[in-house]
Amino acid sequence: MEYLDLYDKDKHLVGKTIIRGEDIPSDCYINVVMIFIQNQEGKFLLQITSKNKEHVIATTGGHVKAGETSKDAIISEVKEELGLDISNEDFKYLDTFIYRVVLFDVYYLKKDIDIDSLTLQEEEVEKVAWYSSHEIQELITKGLLRETSIEGYKIVLKDIS
Repeated sequence: MEYLDLYDKDKHLVGKTIIRGEDIPSDCYINVVMIFIQNQEGKFLLQITSKNKEHVIATTGGHVKAGETSKDAIISEVKEELGLDISNEDFKYLDTFIYRVVLFDVYYLKKDIDIDSLTLQEEEVEKVAWYSSHEIQELITKGLLRETSIEGYKIVLKDIS
């Protein structure tokens, strides 16, 4: 079982937790993190999620567990899904957006990574690849990129341009 802290719309803890998958009480939110990793060529690392995780194209991320900070969560998710160690100095927080009952924290990392050296978490990630901004735009147009990843991507573009 995975416990999640509950927050108000301003991202303040409300002092309650739920088990992941339970209904979220009204006026409460959970916190999810995502990170956009960009290489020196300007391409972004995206993943095709496994069949039991909707089998969509998305960026790396996941739920912030109870008692965990957003930064700790993104470090854990990158390690868990990609087998990649990152530290607080490597990435930066960009912004938070609300989607339904979720507060999404968007992070950015500029790093060249040899994707063949990554250890993918089979339960969540089928494969990863580098995508140019043009290719990402095509994914968006075709409806192939997860909706929340699109929102996060817009934040990244605004911040890095």
